[in-house]
Amino acid sequence: MTPDELRLRLTEIVAQPQVAQPQVADPILGDEVANDLERPPVPAAVLVGVVLGEQPSVLLTKRTSHLTRHPGQISFPGGRIDPEDNGPEAAALREAREEIGLDAGSVEVLGRLTDHVTGTGYRITPVLAVVPPALTYQLSPHEVDAIFELPMHVVLDPASPRRQRQHVGGIWREYWVWPHPEHFIWGATAAILLQLAQRLRERTRLHQGVT
Repeated sequence: MTPDELRLRLTEIVAQPQVAQPQVADPILGDEVANDLERPPVPAAVLVGVVLGEQPSVLLTKRTSHLTRHPGQISFPGGRIDPEDNGPEAAALREAREEIGLDAGSVEVLGRLTDHVTGTGYRITPVLAVVPPALTYQLSPHEVDAIFELPMHVVLDPASPRRQRQHVGGIWREYWVWPHPEHFIWGATAAILLQLAQRLRERTRLHQGVT
């Protein structure tokens, strides 16, 4: 798939910001959400940045180890939606600027994927965007330890994500894990990547006339 073909598929799989109603549509519940949450989840947004180079990829970060929440985990740039943010898109772009120095003028926002609710009490709106290749990033030393890219051919490979099982707090938990030689990609990040992959694969089958 060429970068131009991929961009076309990406525009086909998202709800446009001006018509999307992410707080009304049914969200995807994370594997760890066993029951209804005790209180309404906190609105949050992440930037799912697809780098459209010769070898397209998805932009990811590794959080610093001293953070209170999810230290050392792999994530998309993002965070809570503040009252002054004009929706999830503004929040995702603001967080990306704060965390990795990504200039909003370099980003083309395409739309939203389906919200994802986590067991830690967040309702995350994934904001899908296109990012040009070979940008220079400025990482926040407090929040981000590293930035890297997951190749799109890995995302599109049906054999890539796997289910992993772990015994935590007296119960067995299952979650998705994406392969990477250096980083452990799991949790909400892995689930959002899976949603992106499934939608892209479906659109590719439709364009190829495969049912």
